Amino acid sequence: MASLVDKHGVGRTIAGMAGPMLAGTFAMNAYNLADTYFVSRLGTGPLAAITFCFPVMMALRCIIRGLAAGAMTVVAHAIGRHDKGNAASLTTHALVLGTVTMVVLAVAGFMTVPELLGMLGANEVTLPLAGAYIRIMYMGLVFMTVSMMAGSIMIASGHVKMASFCIVLGTILNLVLDPIMIFGWLGFPALGIAGAALATIISEGIASAVALTILWRHFGLISIQIPSLSEMLAFWRSILRVAIPATLSLILMPISTGIITRIVVQFGQSAVAAVGVASRIEMFAFVIPMSIGMTLTPFVAQNFGAGRFDRIREARKITMWFAFLYGLAVASLFFIFSNPIARIFTEDPPVQSILVTCIRIIAFGFGLMEVHRYATFFLTGLDGPVSAALLNGVRVILLLVPLTLLGAWTLGLSGVFIARLLTDLTAGGLGIALTGKRGLRLLNLGMSPLTKTPQELTA
Repeated sequence: MASLVDKHGVGRTIAGMAGPMLAGTFAMNAYNLADTYFVSRLGTGPLAAITFCFPVMMALRCIIRGLAAGAMTVVAHAIGRHDKGNAASLTTHALVLGTVTMVVLAVAGFMTVPELLGMLGANEVTLPLAGAYIRIMYMGLVFMTVSMMAGSIMIASGHVKMASFCIVLGTILNLVLDPIMIFGWLGFPALGIAGAALATIISEGIASAVALTILWRHFGLISIQIPSLSEMLAFWRSILRVAIPATLSLILMPISTGIITRIVVQFGQSAVAAVGVASRIEMFAFVIPMSIGMTLTPFVAQNFGAGRFDRIREARKITMWFAFLYGLAVASLFFIFSNPIARIFTEDPPVQSILVTCIRIIAFGFGLMEVHRYATFFLTGLDGPVSAALLNGVRVILLLVPLTLLGAWTLGLSGVFIARLLTDLTAGGLGIALTGKRGLRLLNLGMSPLTKTPQELTA
């Protein structure tokens, strides 16, 4: 296992992790971007249909990411304590917990497809298309879970290159299978929007199998010992202590996306399609800061486990300045090149016009939005997942949703975009304040290393 404590300087350590992770982050965002691009060739209806599915899949991915964050944090703490035995046990039980959770959610999802998509505004035209897409995606939830959690645990153990390899593998497979299954290339039947979903779950299935093999054979982070029920529950409680607040924090985003989508529906199908494309372009534009962000929780957690708070403070300063300046650069490029960007993703003039307006406005909040995201990563790594959830709650519940309703009522569709900008600027400022020394004291975070194992916590 690779240590993130004392090996190199803070900036060099983070850059050394973020470099290999860049390919993985790029690939991870390319999943959605590829689906959006190929489905957009089918027309505005299918494009709007996957937009209605986006909040649902985003919610499920947030649950997976929350479980992965719990596993990543406790495994990184164990590695920081040089306790490989507990790291392996935590890894194994985290994967079992994730699998059980997703099987339950997939069954529930199958039973509620029409009702859920109808609540999000899908109509008689888009509902059959969206339903076909999301039912297949439900079938691959376990693969997505294993792949994402295994990758997070590799990152927690310092093996960023292998985590990135697994993500890139899945994306390459998806890029190859997407046009084959959507358009019926190479003699395969043209499945349309359902083909995009099928390509994704096949790709995730192969990637998850490779990731499990690496964790077991190369890193020794999977235990084959059968625990007692009390031991299993002890490990699950240790993971869920971080995972539940992390999931609640993350899931606020798809909930707010669903609410925003519902608000945007009143402005027409073109507006829904444009907002859906904008969200994917935004994710793709931030692959570089996201690659850094994905390394922050394990970096902070390992150094927290080792009691190296000086390195944590230095990392906060370096990364937040980078996020802010990068956001300003991206905003400038988006403002200048918004028209050609829009033409890449849609040939529909009304959708192009709305998309240009959207990205020109919201882009100037990107820097502080990423600062806010970094703040939640720091708080999670510091064993403060509840604080991270509260920070996200303020952004979504107190800022984004009320401001969006007000903006739509007073300024129309442009008001929705302005509300997003104001939300990101304010939330970023709060993130800076809460991760400073005074902010951490106000949150009452115990700034001392986590030394107890799951067994000791439940003894």
